[in-house]
Amino acid sequence: MDINCGEIIDGKASIQEMGQRIFEMVLATASGELSKSEKHGYGQNEFVPWQVGAVM
Repeated sequence: MDINCGEIIDGKASIQEMGQRIFEMVLATASGELSKSEKHGYGQNEFVPWQVGAVM
């Protein structure tokens, strides 16, 4: 599923509909469905909340 929030501006989707699509995608990914980057072998770098070894 692709998420294109420009559809709201184009009048093809409401904010509520787009929010539902985003929620469904997050839920599917959290339930084990592979994300696009995981399908292409980049999943290990998809979400990095902090850099290992970073200093301030």
